[in-house]
Amino acid sequence: MKLNIYQIDAFTDTIFKGNPACVVPLENWLSDKTLLKIAEENAVAETAFFINQKDFIELRWFTPEIEMDLCGHATLATAHCLKTILNFRKDKIIFKTLSGNLTVKVENDVYTLNFPSRVPIKSELPESISKALNIQPRKVLKSRDYVLVYDTEEEVKNIEINRTIFDQINLDMGGVITTAKGEDCDFVSRFFTPQASILEDMVTGSAHCSLIPFWSKQFKKEKLIAKQISSRGGTLFCQNNGKNVLISGKAVTYSTGNFWIQ
Repeated sequence: MKLNIYQIDAFTDTIFKGNPACVVPLENWLSDKTLLKIAEENAVAETAFFINQKDFIELRWFTPEIEMDLCGHATLATAHCLKTILNFRKDKIIFKTLSGNLTVKVENDVYTLNFPSRVPIKSELPESISKALNIQPRKVLKSRDYVLVYDTEEEVKNIEINRTIFDQINLDMGGVITTAKGEDCDFVSRFFTPQASILEDMVTGSAHCSLIPFWSKQFKKEKLIAKQISSRGGTLFCQNNGKNVLISGKAVTYSTGNFWIQ
């Protein structure tokens, strides 16, 4: 079986920046085992698989290890693939996912994701996470992910993870977000996933489901500009919308091609 594949850099308009995702259109669902093997072979943080049902798009996301319940950058990448490569006509795309129906609106090459808000609440930092960090946070919160709040952007930049300790942690689908007020934006973040082949995610849309409501309350405003300060970096335009958050960004196509499976 011959399948098409597209690699998209999300939350950027520059090749080799943002977060790379592979996008694979399907006519029918393959077995979960096969989808996972394809994601493993692609060796990027997320591979998105979708089926166009005309009124909506069925969408699933796989890391090289597991299927995810929510992924921002691969959703943006799929929307970009549909609009710029596959001639999808509508400017509002409805995705049917494990997290319910998600929408993406497209305007002037900007993709706006309407995602669920995940308000983080005060929590204790597990000793295993604390021991894996070279810099301890000022505040600890948790939703799906742990949200570790630091005093400065410089601290977030300088965080190092002891992977031997960190990989002993099991957070199911979650990870560890580190964040602080930004120097040239409202807030910055980095995202780390234990037991994953890719330790640091380059730009994590789903993490902003927690970051947006938190920082919106701190700044007392609804619209925010965020940067993920990984080695590749990415910019996200954010809006707190009560039960939902809006996450906007751009994307650029890196490659198109084919692969074969038996």
